[in-house]
Amino acid sequence: MKWATRAPSALDYFATLVGQDEGLPLLEAVAAVALDDYPELDVQSVLDGVDRLLERLRRRLPADAAPLHRLRLLNHFFFRELGFGGNVNDYYDPDNSYLHAVLRTRRGIPISLAVLWLELAQGIGLRAVGVNFPGHFLVKVQLARGQVIIDPFTGQSLSREDLIERLEPYKRRQGLVDEFDIPVELFLQPAAPREIVARVLRNLKEIHRAQRDWARLVAVLDRLIVLQPDAWDEVRERGLALAELGQTARALADLEAYLAHADDPLQVQAVQQRVRALRAA
Repeated sequence: MKWATRAPSALDYFATLVGQDEGLPLLEAVAAVALDDYPELDVQSVLDGVDRLLERLRRRLPADAAPLHRLRLLNHFFFRELGFGGNVNDYYDPDNSYLHAVLRTRRGIPISLAVLWLELAQGIGLRAVGVNFPGHFLVKVQLARGQVIIDPFTGQSLSREDLIERLEPYKRRQGLVDEFDIPVELFLQPAAPREIVARVLRNLKEIHRAQRDWARLVAVLDRLIVLQPDAWDEVRERGLALAELGQTARALADLEAYLAHADDPLQVQAVQQRVRALRAA
């Protein structure tokens, strides 16, 4: 008797990559996000492309190069020679989040540029991490005399005063002023690979939601839910997007799962109303 087998999907592949926190392959996981829009993409070719850049960079480094010298050489190579930088002309193009496209165009958004920069930085022995700074992803390098914070969108090194200035609008919106103020250092904690992948996906989520592209939104939410299974707000959003696509049974399954775990009274009320409407349709 022959058993029918199903070829692993792009989502299955992604789930395998992000299944464990330890050893989560950040570069590969972020590269794999593009498979929903580019199903024929060879993710290994993306990894190989980054490896070739790293090898070019390593050949220029003296074996005894100090960390500061390594950092300066990396920044010159990445931002000046290769010309990586922010896509100021079309910031909300989904391709800005897809590493294969960023490698080709040399244009991206802060977090996609940061993922590439971090791979090179760590590959030459720098103690570099990503930083989930509000509104704009940053990278941080620990040197003997302190840390350097860099904006991967521009390559600019940021002073403490620059960071405080960038934080002010966010703090005002969140009410983090006066006695509720929080030191800037608390916003500079290292981001785990899972958090970085989640931020890439949430950027895409906002783009697709703004464009009311429900099918692509569902694909991104599928990945977010695989990445963070207890993110019930994402389950709610997927249910609402599925409802827009007319997939009532799947929408109800998600919305009812959300209601079983939700603790926001306003959201609960809105979702209950939507569930009643879907059942009555």
